[in-house]
Amino acid sequence: MTALEPGMSAPDFTLQNQRGESVSLDDFAGKKLVLWFYPEALTPACQGQACDFRDHHASLRQSGYEVVGVSRDSVEKLAKAAAQDGITYDLLSDADRKVHEAYGVWGEKSMYGRTVIGVKRSTFVIDENGKIEHVFYNTRAKNHLAMLDKRLSFSAS
Repeated sequence: MTALEPGMSAPDFTLQNQRGESVSLDDFAGKKLVLWFYPEALTPACQGQACDFRDHHASLRQSGYEVVGVSRDSVEKLAKAAAQDGITYDLLSDADRKVHEAYGVWGEKSMYGRTVIGVKRSTFVIDENGKIEHVFYNTRAKNHLAMLDKRLSFSAS
């Protein structure tokens, strides 16, 4: 899959959240969306990133951004992660990886010096009209929200 770039239309999706409810890109029409992809719920780095988004969720929303996380995990595992960590935004299950592939976040990546196939931790900022504003491929979990804040200025300072 070709990498997405700012100005492109965000690929459409409809996935189930941690409560088993359908969530679509269309649900965010007229709103800005931070859509982040991560490898696996309940692992240390992913859990830390999910909690960072939780901790900054109010500031993001106050600045007009909704937040949605996407992984290949089952709805049941996402429900467990959300309950355990008090996640206040939707976590979506993309078990068949179709949305991962549409966003270009599934494929070859470097891990511990080896090339492997897997999820490339990535974040997309989508505007009110469904256009991609920012693309961040191959991000790090640690300090990701600080980097996003520098670009989006959502902190309550």
